[in-house]
Order: sequence, then C-alpha cells, then structure tokens
Amino acid sequence: MRHLYLHVPFCPTICPYCDFHVVRRGPGLVERYLERLEAEAAELFNRRPGPLATLYLGGGTPSYLRDRELARLFAALPWTLAPGAEVTLEANPGTLTPARLERLRALGVNRLSLGVQSFQDPVLARLGRAHKGQGALRAVEEALEAGFRVSVDLILGLPGQDVKADLETAAALGVGHVSAYTLQVEPGTPFALAGLEPDPDREAEAFAAARAVLGRAGMVRYEVSNFARPGEEARHNLAYWRMLEWGGLGPAASAHFLTPAGPGVAERRTNPPLPRWAAGEPPARETIAPLEHAKEGLMMGLRLREGMDLAALARQSGLAGLDRALSPAAGRLEAEGLIERAGVRLRPSQAGLDRLHAALLPLWEALEAAYPPDRLA
Repeated sequence: MRHLYLHVPFCPTICPYCDFHVVRRGPGLVERYLERLEAEAAELFNRRPGPLATLYLGGGTPSYLRDRELARLFAALPWTLAPGAEVTLEANPGTLTPARLERLRALGVNRLSLGVQSFQDPVLARLGRAHKGQGALRAVEEALEAGFRVSVDLILGLPGQDVKADLETAAALGVGHVSAYTLQVEPGTPFALAGLEPDPDREAEAFAAARAVLGRAGMVRYEVSNFARPGEEARHNLAYWRMLEWGGLGPAASAHFLTPAGPGVAERRTNPPLPRWAAGEPPARETIAPLEHAKEGLMMGLRLREGMDLAALARQSGLAGLDRALSPAAGRLEAEGLIERAGVRLRPSQAGLDRLHAALLPLWEALEAAYPPDRLA
C-alpha cells in the first residue's frame, strides 16, 4: 500500500452545503477518536506496511485539532514515508497562524489544501464560512511563505459571485494548484431544504472563465475540476483517479485494494460513522467484480486529461479484448470531438471534460454488451 487517507471528522462549523461525515467537538470525543485511530492504524500497518508515497488528512477540518492532538495523530501512524512523499492536510483559513504552520511543517506536512471557496465576503457569508476574504488571503500568503505547496479550493458559479475576480485572485497569489468546483446541493443539507438549485448555464460560464484565467496563469486543467502548474498535481488524488490501491483510516473513510482472489477483482472497504467506528465496528466490505471495476476505471480515468490506458485496465480487471470491445464506441466519440485516442489510451478532449457523462455512457454500454454479467459469473 503506497497511499493512505485519514479522515478527521471535526469541524468548528458545519457549512449548509456540506454532506461529508463531520461533527462538532464534544467532551471526550476527540480523545475517543484518537484512541480508536491508534488501534486501527496499528492493525492496518500489520497488513499493509508501506512505505507511503502519499498521505492525505481530510475532513472535516484536520487543522482544527489542537497541537497536542495533531502530534498524537501523527504519532499514531507507524508508516515510513518514501523519499519525496506528499503529505497533504486540509485546512480552513481561520485555523492557521504562523505558529501553527511551523508546527505542521515539523510534523511532516508539506502540502496544504485550503478551503477558501471564495475571496468575496458576501459569498462567504452565504456559504456559511467562518473566515473573511482578507483572512483567506492572509492564510494563503503565510502558507506559501512557510514553504508549503498550496492548493486553493474554490466554489464557482454562485449567485452574486464575481467568478473572474476569485480566479484572478487565486492565480495572482502564486499557488500551484486550484480545485474549482460548482456547488453540489446534496439531499438533506440546509441548502437543499431551502430549495436552492444550481444554475447549469452559470456553472458552464464559470468553468469557461476558469479555463481562461487559470490557463493564462500557467495552470493546466489536468482533471475535470482541478488545475495545476506542471509538477503541482495532487499526487494523492491521482492515485484515486488511476485506480491504484489506497488505505483508509477514521470514521467513514474508504479503502480500495486489488485482491489476489481473482483476476483484477478489487475490494472496497468503508468505515462506519464515528460512534460505531469508535466502538470498534469493522468496515463494510464490497467485492468489485471485473465488469464493475472496468466501468469504474473508465469513469475515473476519463476524469483525467491523460485518460485511461485500456491495456492496463484490461490487466487490472481481467477482461480480455477490452480495447477491441470499446473501439467502435470510442471511434464514434472521437468523431464527436469528445474523446481522443492514442494507441490503447483513451483520453477526454477539453469538450469531453466538460461533458464527461456524454463521453462515458456509450463506453459503459459497450462494456455491458461485450461482457454481460451472466457470462462473467
């Protein structure tokens, strides 16, 4: 195992659009979390010792933990890091100070993913964010000065938002990576209950602005929602999109392992929510059959501008003749300008990145026709 995700569920505030597994601090809750984490990490290490090429601490707000809690969290991880390993920590601007940044560097963090979302105060207030635009600017500048690789998260296409101004501000700061998302209104969140609905036209205009503004700043759109200067891509997230193996620690964390039980069959493990996880409940396990693995591989691979190597996917999934099975549908998509073919590699065009579903669905249908589940059973 070369990649590890660790979920820290605690947040100072819970945003009205958030549907991640997040909780507020409570008496003794962080202590119980750390105790369970220590046991879970030791168990996983015994089976998957590493060393790690990437470690990602997500949440929640990992930077919301106190210094002694962060120190105990890192001490609970017995893995060694490979030379040049990427260690990413998600942070909110309001939780960072120069002293905290120095502490994170001492713990081995070398990349920060900052949940800025916008630099405009009215937009931040609408999103329920605790920080202001000036606080976000300060946090990014101090993180860069402290020597971190920095990624900024932005939400685009919001009512009343000057999208171009947010993008230009992020680019001018000199960060190496920008994750640019549109607002997803998930069922059960306060935004959904208030009847808020996305505007597809406004979102399309926002992504066009992102391509233009960030492109002029030297950032390449290497994934549907992610832009980076050369060499600044999120290496941990690339492990997801390339269908590699990764481990998961913490409540609601997921893991993905290629299993030796059958050719290319994978196993997904998903931890329960915090109360059951802290009580020691094991993860749910789901065996991913060859056809499903291939479909997921296409879905993840076509999120990337580099695309998916069909020969590698065939080896992983155990589906012989994968390239031949997909060739007619890929040819039609190429004629429509959604897919580019280079040998056995399929990759999305820029239009394909914007219309991922339209590029993906015909390929899925071709897979299902070539490898019916009853034939693979």
